[in-house]
Amino acid sequence: MESHYELAEARWFMSKIQDYFRGGKISAGITHKLLEKLDFPCHFAHVKRIFKENDRQNQGRITIEEFRTIYRYIVHREEIVEIFNTYTENRKILPEDSLIEFLTQEQYEMKMDEFSSVEIIEKYEPIAEVKNERQMSIEGFARYMFSSECLLFKETCNTVYQDMNKPLNDYYISSSHNTYLVADQILGPSDIWGYISALVKGCRCLEIDCWDGAQNEPIVYHGYTLTSKLLFKTVIQAINKYAFVTSDYPVVLSLENHCSPGQQEVMTDILQSTFGDFLLSDMLDEFPDSLPSPEALKFKILVKNRKVGTLFETRERLGTDKRGIALDFEEANYENEDEDSGKEPETWDVFLSRVKEEQKADPSTLSGIADAKKKIRKLRVALSLSDLVIYTKAEKFRNFQYSRIYQQFNETTSMGESRARKLSKLRAHEFIFHTAAFVTRVYPKFTRADSSNFNPQEFWNVGCQMVALNFQTPGLPMDLQNGKFLDNGGSGYVLKPDFLRDTTFGFNPNEPEGDGHPVALTIRLISGIQLPDNGSSNTSDIIVIIEVYGVPNDHMKQQSRAVKNNAFSPRWNETFTFLIQVPELALIRFVVETQGFLSGNELLGQYTLPVLCMNKGYRRVPLFSKSGANLEPSSLFIYVWYYRE
Repeated sequence: MESHYELAEARWFMSKIQDYFRGGKISAGITHKLLEKLDFPCHFAHVKRIFKENDRQNQGRITIEEFRTIYRYIVHREEIVEIFNTYTENRKILPEDSLIEFLTQEQYEMKMDEFSSVEIIEKYEPIAEVKNERQMSIEGFARYMFSSECLLFKETCNTVYQDMNKPLNDYYISSSHNTYLVADQILGPSDIWGYISALVKGCRCLEIDCWDGAQNEPIVYHGYTLTSKLLFKTVIQAINKYAFVTSDYPVVLSLENHCSPGQQEVMTDILQSTFGDFLLSDMLDEFPDSLPSPEALKFKILVKNRKVGTLFETRERLGTDKRGIALDFEEANYENEDEDSGKEPETWDVFLSRVKEEQKADPSTLSGIADAKKKIRKLRVALSLSDLVIYTKAEKFRNFQYSRIYQQFNETTSMGESRARKLSKLRAHEFIFHTAAFVTRVYPKFTRADSSNFNPQEFWNVGCQMVALNFQTPGLPMDLQNGKFLDNGGSGYVLKPDFLRDTTFGFNPNEPEGDGHPVALTIRLISGIQLPDNGSSNTSDIIVIIEVYGVPNDHMKQQSRAVKNNAFSPRWNETFTFLIQVPELALIRFVVETQGFLSGNELLGQYTLPVLCMNKGYRRVPLFSKSGANLEPSSLFIYVWYYRE
């Protein structure tokens, strides 16, 4: 005899599907749509396979009972039913008090009470009779377990929860390299989509290579290459449209400026007319001698470029209304120099300062200036563009000692990856001291003509704020980039750990001290849920690799056994343990691959996030393709537990 619950479930089920069976049977396409109507999206490739297995008469159409079998196979997953039955007495209904017990003991929802549990029941229980009795059926429990509330990523980390009132140098800033390129660095196209897609991903520092164009129209492209060209004004218009779609916090335009003064004036007009009040064109009164915070710069566009003089000199000169002229500004030829060579050319401002000191002792010193000038390239910088550079004055990095003595608070230095890597290994303490005070940008070496990327983790470990990557190139570096900046609401600004902001900690990522707070992490890999069907995944071995990236001692990788011929619901039930010494810097990456003895492994999906942004308990790990596309409902089902020592 059927129970009250079973009758209620049958009535509910029939009320949802009977209209679809008025013709007697339904096709695979209708089956797919009906599953979505029942709040269980499913990849059509999986539906077709399961449909074929249940089409007993092989007619391409199934009965209502055959559909019910398919539905139960997809929704009533064995691992979910096992958890449900653990907290029910009759294996039919989950009472409210048992739901609260599950949520507190298994999901670590410590603030859970009857009001919260009722809210969950109201939201996920589809059967009215069960909902009215403040209970939950397996139908509702399964919907809850597959919902966004049970994702691995903490909901708090999905909002801007960090202190946004600290100076810019205290944050990691999502940064891109040669943002206009969407392929390689030599022959590939330049495209507005590079800027749009970067901004949509939360990027807050965009690079623009500017050159003189025809008809007094500045252009953007990778100079001295065959990459295509964009109009500067078109780039700025696109940035203006998408700058604050994803994040309210400031966008830095890193200008690689090769234009003549006349076209720099055109650039200035375009920036001012397009951005209007969004363009930061004067220092904030509250921050005359320190970098403002992201909060203070909300909805502002900052220009990063060479600047003539100091902020106070600019303000004083503008008070006398001396705008619109160009100044001969002399400096070393940074653009054409091998930026990874380590050579430190003398700039004109340093040279001139030295000459003035020598002139006091020997007036004849001036006769040597003409000869010295020949070693230094002369640039003409339009003052109108220079005046727009406020808190992001571009300066070449010379050395740590020079920066300690001479670098100003509003100067941003850049260095190539090779030099940055060498310094991070040999002089990590000095590097951290430098990045604690000044914004530092690291960019890919010039030999990466294929737009490949370096591992950004090694530079985050020493506090570099702007680690610029080629956003168009998928792979591990961009997975780490995307995972890092999931944090803090995807705002593009992530507060650095206190030991990278306060140099008194004496932190060294290459030799982390033992007085930190390591995390002991346990992950039970339970199953896969509708893994991507690439044609071979249902006939190949599937493995899961769990990787940790952080300080060198925390880099580790563990791999599951292979599951054969089952991409829809592979089961592993394997446990992995990790001891993470510096969890504040650690990212964890889940990788799902098919194993091929001849063709090699093929990526099915991956997901990367900060270790400290993981929820505990039974959690679903969403998967993303190599290109970054969301593969929902494909996911991993895991159990997470960790504690800090």
